[in-house]
Amino acid sequence: MPKFEIVPYSDDWAGDFASLNYEWIGRYFSVERHDSEILDDPRRFVIEPGGEIFIAVVSGLAAGAVALIPSADGSLELTKMAVSPEFQGMGIGDGLMARCIEYANEKGTKSIWLESHTKLAPALSLYRKHGFVETPKDPNSLYSRADIRMQLAI
Repeated sequence: MPKFEIVPYSDDWAGDFASLNYEWIGRYFSVERHDSEILDDPRRFVIEPGGEIFIAVVSGLAAGAVALIPSADGSLELTKMAVSPEFQGMGIGDGLMARCIEYANEKGTKSIWLESHTKLAPALSLYRKHGFVETPKDPNSLYSRADIRMQLAI
């Protein structure tokens, strides 16, 4: 099984970040306005507000990605997590999640939260494995597809 490494975002990865996420969102849902904002301009919507994007790389190829966006309350939103179908089963999701938790600890963040959909069972299983628990949904969510909200206390 090929090894992977997790690298921080640079603009060189922008197209990969977008394509990895557009692929899974389009497979299960409709792309929403907030998806396009983040995916088409990750520097503006993730990096400049103080967030980070991590890319999982296998043999020079982007195999997975995840973003962390700061919230007004000091927490981090975990969003746009994707692993290419051809690289699933290699532990990339676990690696990305571990890096996100490590990053939150480095920044002194108290919690990470996310919104998802209950039909994404493998993703929900990954989140639970890393300690996320279900919390009340946000009535002001920017995603119409979000039917579950989860949080991890750091």
